[in-house]
Amino acid sequence: MAKNELHDDPAFARHQGGKVCVVARAAVEGPADLALAYTPGVGRVSQAIAAEPEQVWKYTGRANTVAVLTNGTAVLGLGDIGPEAALPVMEGKAVLFGQFAGIDAYPICVNGRTVEEMVAIGIALAPTFGGINLEDIAAPACFEIERRLQEALSIPVVHDDQHGTAVTVAAGVLNVARATGKRFDDMTVTIVGCGAAGTATARLLVELGIGQVIGVDRAGILHAGLPGLPEHHQWFAEHGNHEGRTGGVRQAVRGADVLIGLSGPGAFEPEWLTEMAPAAAVFAMANPIPEILPHQVPATVALVATGRSDFPNQVNNVLAFPGLFRGLLDAKARHCSREALMAAARALAALVDSPGPERFIPGVFEPGVSTAVAAAVTAACTGAIAPDAGTRTALREPALAG
Repeated sequence: MAKNELHDDPAFARHQGGKVCVVARAAVEGPADLALAYTPGVGRVSQAIAAEPEQVWKYTGRANTVAVLTNGTAVLGLGDIGPEAALPVMEGKAVLFGQFAGIDAYPICVNGRTVEEMVAIGIALAPTFGGINLEDIAAPACFEIERRLQEALSIPVVHDDQHGTAVTVAAGVLNVARATGKRFDDMTVTIVGCGAAGTATARLLVELGIGQVIGVDRAGILHAGLPGLPEHHQWFAEHGNHEGRTGGVRQAVRGADVLIGLSGPGAFEPEWLTEMAPAAAVFAMANPIPEILPHQVPATVALVATGRSDFPNQVNNVLAFPGLFRGLLDAKARHCSREALMAAARALAALVDSPGPERFIPGVFEPGVSTAVAAAVTAACTGAIAPDAGTRTALREPALAG
């Protein structure tokens, strides 16, 4: 983009000077305030925390803070553009944490290229934060970074590209079952694009009870006969594709009840979608150009979702991550459990009373989304019963539908 064009683009005007700032909660209007908020009063608080470290959660802002941590190796659909170029995205994420969940989130973009570096950085940062949101870190390093940080730390570590996507997509798939009357455990889901988001989505769907998941990546359908599969692809060969299918996208789409695209523009041909199961659903989530545009989807497909806000049924991670972290922080959770992720997906699905073609996923700005997710996550972490447990209990076994 030419420099003179920047002045005409409203996105640049919105970003000038950055999108986040630190606002003090404690006013310092005179010597007495200064003596309490800073020296000498602050020294007494520090001594108390040194003597009893758990007091940090009460007498600092740590209990309501999240680090949005990235190395800029997989930013949106832009690829490895580095930490400086990732900063506007991480600032935006921090804004969403604040707006939708009242969480103080801080963008932290670092020069950490290896797993070892990123793990060391996360461990070093942890004393300041109540949780870490890993963001836009390329696979397969993201899997190892998340695993090792969660093992090392006593605060929740969530890779949103994996789990935020998984929760939101899973909520949509739960409502596909409700809308079509299909048994969840009879359904076949095909996922095209088996990186971080695709792998986490597949795992969560299996844990929720989906019948079969088929993964497709550059090598084609992932199956046991493919040599040299990385660990996250090997999972698809061992836990999905029960029929042992081989071939490419078209062969994987045939007979599927749900097709999930986490790949790129033009990955789906309209003709292929006519070979899906009756009353099928398509999630074309590549951004900004989806795998197929809604008007290109044949009429044999009953339900369509994309990642875009200008079409119905937008699958957007902001439906999940603010409420997920709000619930984890409120529960004082030490990690993000699979039960918490499943509870978040069920809570999102339950927000749609009568799922159908125009609405089977809640809208980002619908009231109560983050609150419902947070309540469900807190309940899952503490063993309590969330306020809407009756609705979610009906979703707990979607296989009973129909």
